[in-house]
Amino acid sequence: MFCNLAILLLALTCSTSSAFVPRPALSFARSTSSSLQVAIDTSDIKNGMTVQIDGEPYKVLSFSIMKQARGAAKTTIKFKNLMRGNTIENTYRSGEKFETAMIEKKDVIFSYEDGQNFFFMDSASFEEVAVDVKIVGDKAQWLTEGGALTLVEFNDKIIEVVTPSPCVYTITETEPNVKGNTAQGYTKPATLDCGATISVPGYLDVGQRVRVDTEKGVFQERVNE
Repeated sequence: MFCNLAILLLALTCSTSSAFVPRPALSFARSTSSSLQVAIDTSDIKNGMTVQIDGEPYKVLSFSIMKQARGAAKTTIKFKNLMRGNTIENTYRSGEKFETAMIEKKDVIFSYEDGQNFFFMDSASFEEVAVDVKIVGDKAQWLTEGGALTLVEFNDKIIEVVTPSPCVYTITETEPNVKGNTAQGYTKPATLDCGATISVPGYLDVGQRVRVDTEKGVFQERVNE
């Protein structure tokens, strides 16, 4: 009887210990808006791409490919240095290598400006982010209170403000539409609710909504809402 009891206790002990065998922890992938640094060549170049040259971020503004009767084609690329603001233009042999810049994009909402900084609210953390007026640059003309846009970071520093394009605005000031003026191609200046002034077709009036290419600063079409 004593032996049977000992066997029973041993079985219970083994069963209990096996119930508490630790399980491997679950791992969850975290979403991020960061771009990885990868190697590319001239065939991968696209407008708007950000590459790293001599440790600094450069944005591709435009590029052209020149085919030659003899030898490999050449690619001429116009860059903007996103830290200094200057532009450069270089010509590369076909297949020359680049590295994309490790940048992070942050969705924000414009709040206000005080003459020295523009202030935005991080859409995810709701924290306030201050950006120097020099970095905002001419993008300031497209900002409206409560408007959504994107901040670009490089090495934990804001280097660029990206406004949505195209974007819809309201005409707040322009010459009145003259009845009977049907001249083809007639345009006039118009001030938008963001503060920018663009050329619009002569038939448009104050209060009407227009879609604008903010990259080029040009009218695209009237918006009927």
